[in-house]
Amino acid sequence: MKTLPQEKKEPNKKPSSYQPVVPAVEQASRILLCLGKKSNFKMGLTEISKEVGIHKSKGFSILNTLGRFGFVEKDHQTKTYSLGVGLLSLARHVLDNLHYPEVVSPFLQEIANETSGTALFGLIQGEHVIVLGKHEGNLNIGFTARLGHRFHITLGAHGKAIVAFLPKAEREEILSKKKVYFFWDPSRMNMELLREELRECRELGYAQDIGGITPGASVVSAPLFANRDKLIGCLILIGTFPENKILEYGPQVAGIARQISKKLGATVETIYPKPLRNAKRKER
Repeated sequence: MKTLPQEKKEPNKKPSSYQPVVPAVEQASRILLCLGKKSNFKMGLTEISKEVGIHKSKGFSILNTLGRFGFVEKDHQTKTYSLGVGLLSLARHVLDNLHYPEVVSPFLQEIANETSGTALFGLIQGEHVIVLGKHEGNLNIGFTARLGHRFHITLGAHGKAIVAFLPKAEREEILSKKKVYFFWDPSRMNMELLREELRECRELGYAQDIGGITPGASVVSAPLFANRDKLIGCLILIGTFPENKILEYGPQVAGIARQISKKLGATVETIYPKPLRNAKRKER
């Protein structure tokens, strides 16, 4: 067997210290993020420079430059700075061109391949969830949830995942309705059990259903959020995996949902529970 020639090492050659980062651009970015995180909206030069970790003269120059493009505004009376309206056109451009299925698609493929299940992206539309994305990890065993298929918003695992993360008033409004489908047949409704499952979902980040909706099908689902922390839908994993696999796949689905929501602009740190240590992935 032939072996590939090894690259010759240069013992006296020092590793390159070059990093493809422009310090001034990084500092400007940190200033914008700093202004965006403050609840009081306006900050003084000294406070900004201290928080970003730069000299006041450098901070003043960067703020002045950002101000020329409308990205930062200065209140000359209070000598404080805030984010400028120039950012609105950029944000609007991003939002107008943000296509949920395109963002979600690679994540569906990843979780489906890892679990040999079928991964779905469901978007909330009124009282229903519409399937806008799908990937089958096992081509021999698939589930016929075609693109465009509609589920009731309260159905099974995805219903629990969505309702669990709704604001309390909206959650109670749904729970007060006569016809809900968390357990498929409204006559099988068990409010005490449901409230316990919703509480667990908020703690774990995912909900489950083992054969309750479709015999032989196990389902795990987690909520998805977008810009301004708006609840937009859910990630659904369907498969024939046994119940003991939920402990493995549940955190995986929750972790993927967290990554998707972060990609869509949600503040995941304040929405989801902290990722479990045994979840087999790192946030991107």
